[in-house]
Amino acid sequence: MTNWKIDPIHSEIKFKVKHLVVSTVTGQFKTFDAAIDSNKDDFTDSKVTFEADVDSISTNNEMRDGHLRSADFFDAENHPKMNFVSTEFKKVSDGSFEMTGDMTMRGITKPVTLNVAYNGLAKAMDGSEIAAFEITGKLNRFDFGLQWNTLTEAGGFAVGADIKIEIFAEMKKTIEISKAA
Repeated sequence: MTNWKIDPIHSEIKFKVKHLVVSTVTGQFKTFDAAIDSNKDDFTDSKVTFEADVDSISTNNEMRDGHLRSADFFDAENHPKMNFVSTEFKKVSDGSFEMTGDMTMRGITKPVTLNVAYNGLAKAMDGSEIAAFEITGKLNRFDFGLQWNTLTEAGGFAVGADIKIEIFAEMKKTIEISKAA
């Protein structure tokens, strides 16, 4: 069994959402953790876990960030973490996977499927082995109880329903346990 731990210095957890129908707001979570456990070198049997601190949300606008932390959206006081636990990690082609799992936000758990690009292995400056992944997907915020919205003068919603997810993960090998002979 090989365990990989996310390197937060070389990783990003980002999201994008439509604002006022025509523009896009980008944000990120600054405090997060993730791990991969795998028995196979090609990661096809991977078990992935992820957790983010909702209080660490940043859209480069403190007033908006405060609103996102409030009960109108993430309700960080009552639901301080969002998390994901994979249930399947399926190879689509060389370097391309589909990862399905249970996403929990605001106390609501729903299945989601994300696209995973495996960028390969490398040696870090300290000699440790790293694996790099790019994960993308989309989810509907209403499915997770993030219901707040208002209509614009033109009749569109102020905040879009679909959230695009972009994760750039550099994973560092931490433990490799040999199978008993």
